[in-house]
Amino acid sequence: MSLSRILIVEDEEKLRRVIQLHLESAGFEIMTAAKVEQAMPLASSANLVLTDLRLPGTDGLRFIQQLQSKGIQAPVIVMTAHGSVEAAVEAMKLGASDFLQKPFSLDHLTTVVQKALAMQFLRAENQRLRDELDTRYQFDNIVGRSAAMREIFHTVERVAPTRATVLLAGESGVGKDMIARAIHQHSPRKNHSFVKINCTAIPENLMESELFGYDKGAFTGAANSKPGKFEQADGGTAFLDEIGDVPGNIQVKLLRILQERQFERLGSNFTRSVDVRVIAATNVDLRAALEEGRFREDLYYRLNVVPINIPPLRERKEDLPFLALHFVQKLSRELGTTAKEISPAALDRLVDHPWPGNVRELENTIERSLVLASGDILQPPDIRLEAPRGHHPANSGQSAPFLPEGETLEHWEQMMIREALRRANGNKSQAARMLGLTRNALRYRLSQMGLESGADEAENGVQLNA
Repeated sequence: MSLSRILIVEDEEKLRRVIQLHLESAGFEIMTAAKVEQAMPLASSANLVLTDLRLPGTDGLRFIQQLQSKGIQAPVIVMTAHGSVEAAVEAMKLGASDFLQKPFSLDHLTTVVQKALAMQFLRAENQRLRDELDTRYQFDNIVGRSAAMREIFHTVERVAPTRATVLLAGESGVGKDMIARAIHQHSPRKNHSFVKINCTAIPENLMESELFGYDKGAFTGAANSKPGKFEQADGGTAFLDEIGDVPGNIQVKLLRILQERQFERLGSNFTRSVDVRVIAATNVDLRAALEEGRFREDLYYRLNVVPINIPPLRERKEDLPFLALHFVQKLSRELGTTAKEISPAALDRLVDHPWPGNVRELENTIERSLVLASGDILQPPDIRLEAPRGHHPANSGQSAPFLPEGETLEHWEQMMIREALRRANGNKSQAARMLGLTRNALRYRLSQMGLESGADEAENGVQLNA
């Protein structure tokens, strides 16, 4: 710890001198006073105040109140005689950080002083981060100080007032949803609906009716008409999340929405018009999908009017302390936890993690750490990190592990396919991307496993058996 200035207020000269010499030998700069009237002019330059409670004239309790009235933030440690614990408790209620009961050992004195100064440093560092977070590095609930994030803030400010279509690109968990909402909230449409459409979560055979609605009698069970997502977003914003998972027949209809703002409900010949702004997001390379014929070129260029690429958290580590503090503040209030601060050492532990799950993983980690923390401040042991996933070929230059003894390559492949389908909740398109396969290649392997019909059921909400 850097040199700290300590003010000792003690009327007993011999004790005052002993404490002074001991703390000076420990590397501290010392100021001394025999009474409060001498101490007050010195207090503003002190990093810590060590005061007796029984002083001539103004006592120690009144001294603490005067320090607070002057706005002096230095921690105060009170010294009290044996049998005067009640007075020490009263001092703690007034704002003292700790107390020493006379007689005390000099080693114990050093420990208490170092602890109080460490806590003061921690609070000052957290306050510095808060001040910077409040004034410079936050746009709505999006936090960042990196050059990439500042450019994103600037782009959001410029594009939000327009009706231009925006395409958000980035890995899962980087905050595409938050940026889409920020664009909507800063647009003239903010008082109308923001409708999020998770294209991965909608089964392929239900996507048309979900997006565009249906009329009564359009199919068996359609007892009433139902408006689709685009009608619900009329006047507002439709956010198409994971646009890369939209099948080809729906892509044509989306192109018409973007070009003409018109569509027909399923089972209807009546053309409807909507005034809707479209924001799309993807965690896959749509250009690669173009080359593979999985995504329409004309739809891509209609969506890619204003592209915003959001870098993963591992590429903007300078944002991490501000994000961590933002989540500590937000989640400690929501959860009602006792831990409300984070130590520099805990921040260092977070910075060293690769964060494959990006901002979403960080938020979950902070929440878990706050709930399980043992004290008022998050320390390194409180940070419960998940081991980095080793099965991501994109993030690892390592070769595949050897098969366990007795396992065959065919059985290992089937286990990986089943696990991918489980993680993707049965969605074949998403599972194929996780495995680095095309959708048709995955369907072929499933048919070889006798699971092709089962996979179709899984996409409609029935989970595969392991």
